[in-house]
Amino acid sequence: MNNIALFLGQAIRRPSQISAVVPSSRRLARAMVRSLGADTGLVAELGPGTGNITREILARGVAPADLTLFELNPVFCHRLAAQFPGVRIENRPAQDMAAIGVENLGAIVSSLPLLSMPAALQHAILRACLAALAPHGRIIQFTYGPRPPLDPQVQHDLGLAVHRGPQVLLNMPPARVYSYTRHQVGIPPHTDCKTASGTL
Repeated sequence: MNNIALFLGQAIRRPSQISAVVPSSRRLARAMVRSLGADTGLVAELGPGTGNITREILARGVAPADLTLFELNPVFCHRLAAQFPGVRIENRPAQDMAAIGVENLGAIVSSLPLLSMPAALQHAILRACLAALAPHGRIIQFTYGPRPPLDPQVQHDLGLAVHRGPQVLLNMPPARVYSYTRHQVGIPPHTDCKTASGTL
């Protein structure tokens, strides 16, 4: 079974877990990971699905042993394990990062549908991400909506700065990449965000 057929089948069976109708395009996957490299250090991916973004993370030079995937769908987990040997795969929510010792992450790459989540759930997920993130780490997230995916109050409460990245029109539906960093670190927008008004 190819990835699109698998994705569609799981979207029908588990609509509460999967908000998209097709996997992320290669253009979106590349836009999500363009600031990553072998020097990024440890990376976590949230909601990898069938692995389109995972593949591009590894192509950027992140070592399989440095990558941890958090995926709630057990069918996707099985496919991911077959496709990406050496990558740590956790069939559990992102909120469990601390419990399993995931820490000092250079980046978190997320495909979670934050925009459709209540603020309390966003808060819980982002608190877990920040606890696992290195001081100068960043959270990279895409959204299909016209505004940043994180509730403004959650962003304020957690002391996060938002950076707008490229819009990817050749994705179904079109998407935009954002990244979040801690305000107090004072990091300028990363490479993705230097083309804030650009499209791919």
